[in-house]
Amino acid sequence: MSALFQVDAIVCDLDGTLVDSVPDLAAAVDATLVELEIEPVGEARVREWVGNGTARLVGRALTGRIDGVPPQAELAVALERFHFHYGAMLCVGSRLYEGVRDGLAALAELDYPLACVTNKPDAFAWPLLQRLGIADYFETVVGGNTAPAMKPAPDALLMLAERLHVRPARLLLVGDSVTDVGAARAAGCPVVCVPYGYNHGDDIRDANPDAVIEFLAELPDLLPAEALRRA
Repeated sequence: MSALFQVDAIVCDLDGTLVDSVPDLAAAVDATLVELEIEPVGEARVREWVGNGTARLVGRALTGRIDGVPPQAELAVALERFHFHYGAMLCVGSRLYEGVRDGLAALAELDYPLACVTNKPDAFAWPLLQRLGIADYFETVVGGNTAPAMKPAPDALLMLAERLHVRPARLLLVGDSVTDVGAARAAGCPVVCVPYGYNHGDDIRDANPDAVIEFLAELPDLLPAEALRRA
């Protein structure tokens, strides 16, 4: 492949791009539902619901629908219990996807500044990266409770562009979902997607990202041989 992107920094989505976190998210969801005397939903359903933050995930679990919106008081109680359970099982079954560790190492070797963006709360994002042994690759992380609005709003990406001292047009987002594509388009960032993550069962190619790669380890093939340093 020839170099497709001329960028100064790279931002990676977390869940569904770097990490398959569904086993632990599903366990926490089901523990919450059992505690509330609701039938557990199982990992397959949770896999379809992940990607828009923990409040949306818990709301979907309470209603059994991807567009479900439970009463606010009910959601608040369930969300507090979900956070408790998820914190206790944050990295029991979560794992890095194939090619992630090699891809991050290659990008670091090329001298690209790296950051992580996620709709997951900060309190879970950094510890998960640390327990999986990849936190040191990232200069900064913006979680779902850091920016004024979560993806697909552009706020988190614009915040990261400012932190990394790059223009949004020179900040490449690597994601897995239509949420990531929407955030990148709103922020004016190029976006590359992987096909294996959480996109509510839809083919990510239908969202028209700028490129699709099978594994993160393939991303260096789309970039110049070394990072162009920031002006």
